[in-house]
Amino acid sequence: MWAINHGLPEPLLNHCIKKLIDYGIKKDDIVITDAPSDVKIGTIVVDIWPYHLEVGRVRTVRNDSYISGSVLIIELKTDAEGTYIG
Repeated sequence: MWAINHGLPEPLLNHCIKKLIDYGIKKDDIVITDAPSDVKIGTIVVDIWPYHLEVGRVRTVRNDSYISGSVLIIELKTDAEGTYIG
């Protein structure tokens, strides 16, 4: 499973890994990258954004690009100080 990091800070990445584990993904199955390689049709891809995780499944691959359809949005919540919770 690919988790796409768009240059986000370490605390956010750690929280995202925790959320994915909460959803039943094994930590060893999560590969954080800025550009996945050798993506296969059917692969799960997670786009990491500051306020949510967008989970999708690759449906088309052309050259080094892929198209994925959104399957699930996981909301990321913070407290008043901006610390991720939940």
